[in-house]
Amino acid sequence: MTFELAVFDMAGTTVYDPDLVAQALQDALAQAGCHASLADLRALMGYTKPAAIRSLLAAHDLPADDAQVAQVHADFVQRMLACYRTHDAVRPMTGAEELFAWLRQQGVKIALNTAFSQDIAECLIERFGWRQRGLIDAAISADRVAQGRPAPDMIRALMAACGVSDATRVIKIGDTEVDIREGRAAGCGLVVAVTTGAYHRDELLAYQPDAVLDSLHELPALLGRAGQSNPA
Repeated sequence: MTFELAVFDMAGTTVYDPDLVAQALQDALAQAGCHASLADLRALMGYTKPAAIRSLLAAHDLPADDAQVAQVHADFVQRMLACYRTHDAVRPMTGAEELFAWLRQQGVKIALNTAFSQDIAECLIERFGWRQRGLIDAAISADRVAQGRPAPDMIRALMAACGVSDATRVIKIGDTEVDIREGRAAGCGLVVAVTTGAYHRDELLAYQPDAVLDSLHELPALLGRAGQSNPA
């Protein structure tokens, strides 16, 4: 297989989350007097949470200075940690772990990236035992790089961590428009969108990913149709 690294988003892509992120963000914003709709929140999924908070506060004509954004974000983080540690609905996305294992058997390294802060990301990785079970090779969060999505910083950091120098040998998989834009900005050889998260198929197609899948189970067949080579 030509590809050397697969970079997966977390919530909505490899982590099943029935709108828990949007709900926690909505509740944290409400504490600050910002009553955003779930539709408004879903449109910003995939972006760093401080950036999403700042955008929503400003859209509602509320103070959006660094201190206010930090306060709302801290509230959001605590809500997410409590939720992700214990909520029964939180689980690996159907097909995620099998896909990780299959790709690693093909010699492809597995990395996760996320708009969450590192503490939330690590909470999930630890809960599922993905490192201990050898299912992932690396993970990074938006607060560990200079710029979050759609900038390519997270993907480039993961490439360095995994010893991959050629971005055309990287697959990017995510459920939002900003995942697609991130993959393009990084020059990934294959940019794949999935309909298991925040966006519907038509919404994803508008951003021209290389493929839109309804399930992670479909990725091996996609790679097979590409002749296990870089379609770009």
